[in-house]
Amino acid sequence: MDIRPTTDQDHAVFVDTLHTAFGRFPETPAEDGGNVWWAALEPERCLLARAADGRPVGTAGTYAFELTLPGGALAPAAGVTAVGVLPSHRRRGVLSAMMRHQLTELRAGGEFLSVLLASEATIYGRFGYGPATYTRRLTVRRDQAAFAPPRANGADGVDSADGADGADAAPADGSRGASVEVLRRAECGEVLEEVYERYRRAQPGALSRPARWWALGAGQPPVSRAPRYVAVHRGADGVPDGYASYSIGDADTLTVDETVATDDAAFTALARFLLGHDLVGQVVFKHLPPEHPLRWQLTDFRAGTLSGETDWLWVRLLDVPRALTARGWFGDGELVLDVADPFLGERGRHLLTVRDGKADCVPTDRAPDLTLDVNDLGAVYLGGTAPSALVRAGHIRAHHPAAAALADALFRAERPPHCLHWF
Repeated sequence: MDIRPTTDQDHAVFVDTLHTAFGRFPETPAEDGGNVWWAALEPERCLLARAADGRPVGTAGTYAFELTLPGGALAPAAGVTAVGVLPSHRRRGVLSAMMRHQLTELRAGGEFLSVLLASEATIYGRFGYGPATYTRRLTVRRDQAAFAPPRANGADGVDSADGADGADAAPADGSRGASVEVLRRAECGEVLEEVYERYRRAQPGALSRPARWWALGAGQPPVSRAPRYVAVHRGADGVPDGYASYSIGDADTLTVDETVATDDAAFTALARFLLGHDLVGQVVFKHLPPEHPLRWQLTDFRAGTLSGETDWLWVRLLDVPRALTARGWFGDGELVLDVADPFLGERGRHLLTVRDGKADCVPTDRAPDLTLDVNDLGAVYLGGTAPSALVRAGHIRAHHPAAAALADALFRAERPPHCLHWF
């Protein structure tokens, strides 16, 4: 079997092989080649596997992204995508060979982080990836969607300006002079791009959306050019600081693709707008991060029903010391991590020393505090998975009673990591 990078001339073969692997037929691209999810593929970062007779049998690619780490650092990350093997050639080692080739090439190019969205949760752990961010769906019935007055407004917990249902507890737009405007997707591409860019730089776990993605409409709404309404929130200064992409389908359901806001006030204003839409029975927020406060803002806590909780972004460390020193930290301490990488046949013991938000990571022969696989390290890397949970699950071995608690304190993030981007 031969595995090699693709060129522009291989694009049609790559796309056809990938779709055949999943039993699908490609959509018809727009005249400019856009508005299909694979429009933003980077040929120089794609791999094509061919059998001995020259027939293409497998595909894998990566995008060049930036990943926002705890503490606000932006790190280059290879976004693995378009991974497929023809049904006729599965369980013959094609996938493992492509993954090994890809990881080797990424390392050779100086990359130290790789990320992906897993089509199946059982596949990518064996290649060193661990689930690092999570997302969930919140469905709110409109007839129960009154907002509670925020009790922190006054010392007695009562805001005298409240209406009977609490809907007037605060200005509907979240601040005096702010506004919400409804636009069509085709009218506000630059606004979406600008607001998302500001948001993702402050949100741990968020990925960049390169300009060419927006230009080509590559991905899911609102990146794609699928018809959508977009509620755009502007602060009192008139600057856009949030948006919500939505559509209304069957069963009187308003479905929100994503709500992006640079602060809680803008998010709350957009939520109020969406939950106040006429002739809608329920509003579905498709992607909310863990611990989001929206349910707590409703008078009836049970008005919002959580469902569809799932993993989203999976992370793999290609260079443990570089990855650990790249992120910010929110506690001080030392941990000795004995990290195994079964897929690449490697093992390393690292002394992680954290002081004043910065980390140093060097080889050591000290006794380990934690023994773990590289996929476990990927899972805890962004702070979305507590190391102690993996200790209790039997995946990480804690060598003394205090090790798990110290690891929890060190690996936490300033807020739960969350990724909205689909790729």
